[in-house]
Amino acid sequence: MREVQPGTVIEIAPGLYQGGIYLRNVHGTAEAPIVLRAADPENPPVFEGPGEGVKLSSCSYIKLSRLVFQGYRQNGINIADDGLRDKREASHHIILEHLRIRDIGPAGNHDALKMSGVNHFVVRDCVFEGWGGSAIDLVGCRHGLIERCRILGAEGYRTANGIQIKGGSRHILVQSSFFRDAGWRAVHIGGQTGLEFFRPSVEDFEARDISIAGNTFVGGDVHIAWITAQDSLVQRNLFYLPEKRVGHIAQESTDPRFAPCGKGVFADNLVVTDEGVTTLFNVGPGTAPETFVFRGNAWIHAGAGSEPLLPVAETRGIYDLDVKIATGEGALPVARGTDERLKNLGPWSYTPWEPPDDFSDLILPPVVLPER
Repeated sequence: MREVQPGTVIEIAPGLYQGGIYLRNVHGTAEAPIVLRAADPENPPVFEGPGEGVKLSSCSYIKLSRLVFQGYRQNGINIADDGLRDKREASHHIILEHLRIRDIGPAGNHDALKMSGVNHFVVRDCVFEGWGGSAIDLVGCRHGLIERCRILGAEGYRTANGIQIKGGSRHILVQSSFFRDAGWRAVHIGGQTGLEFFRPSVEDFEARDISIAGNTFVGGDVHIAWITAQDSLVQRNLFYLPEKRVGHIAQESTDPRFAPCGKGVFADNLVVTDEGVTTLFNVGPGTAPETFVFRGNAWIHAGAGSEPLLPVAETRGIYDLDVKIATGEGALPVARGTDERLKNLGPWSYTPWEPPDDFSDLILPPVVLPER
């Protein structure tokens, strides 16, 4: 590991490995990345230990593929900029694919995947199961794609959040993923970050230009939360039977530099709730709910009237959709019905965004609010 250089490929034999993988100031190139992967994809190596499974500090053009990390008490994987704050030597162009990270914590703020100040990264086809803090915690990260992941809460774990995007994070897309019992807030757009931890510096938002699209949420307390966030798009998702609320809008920082939480789009989603949910969206003080846009969502709510009470009036809302959600053990929910409007709703109607190539720059478009 100390002798890796651009183009090095390390294939790890099956087996149980104690300890972890630690790299600092190690850099591949776009044409010759450094790759750590299973020698046998069908029998991946398993790493376990008391600390962290992977620690990458100020690294770039690195791919981890088909590895398992379990039982760590701090973090499963921790990727950081080593305090370089968006300088060229900071961590960037990282790919994590087909990883399984499980049994992290179980209590406290211990994350399955923690990333601080990482730019141009991809997390795809990974499984996160059982954690204390967040399954994925992003602090000051930019230009990132999280796709086709399974984020599964487990009994006996604190499970605070599924994905948390905060600390100055911008231009992040979460798509085509499945959340089951993923904590108090399954996706947390924004947060409450100590000012010294913002990357590259404090602006007027915790998170901005964040898109959550084509995902499926099942169970858990609250599915989507906007916290001191700006310019976000939540589109073509299925929100199925949250236990408390669908969404939460809050301003959890009193620093005057932050704009009131607002300017979010909630569009073309299919929302199914039962009588346990009496308030669909909770709105806290100091926010700007009037700047949100609700458009073209379908609402199926047991034990209530047809038109839901939302933070702002909705355009083209659908309140009479004839649809059934079929769920199976371990399977993704499927919507069944003959209503033509179903074709334009939820994850089944979403076309995923595709990056140009591995290790290319991820230039995600900014979120632009539509006219009401």
